[in-house]
Amino acid sequence: MKQIILMFAVVLLVAGAAGAQSKAWEVPAKYKTMKAPVNLKDASVIADGKEAWAKQCKACHGTMGLGDGPKGAMLKTDPGNFKDAKFQAQTDGELYYKTTFGNGEMPAYEKKVPSENDRWALVAYMRTMK
Repeated sequence: MKQIILMFAVVLLVAGAAGAQSKAWEVPAKYKTMKAPVNLKDASVIADGKEAWAKQCKACHGTMGLGDGPKGAMLKTDPGNFKDAKFQAQTDGELYYKTTFGNGEMPAYEKKVPSENDRWALVAYMRTMK
């Protein structure tokens, strides 16, 4: 009987964890190849991105994008590690899309950061986290 209860508890735990995860990111092709309208290597663009990061992203993703922000610990999904090669291998357009439209616990920033250039500045700042 204890084994059955233990197995049931494990099934519930796994099902709960699976339900907490957001659906897979499906980035439309047009975003994968999208180019920024600003120079992502420009120091002023990066500075703008850093400022927006401190206001909008740091609480979950942490100061350096390690996913160690105070709110990040409360999330059901991993806020990610932006230093990770897999993260950095994404195209600029993919990062822009994910920042703009969100997914699951990751909110959409299209309204919170209404300027497209400011969202691109966030991408520029994310690129400095390599």
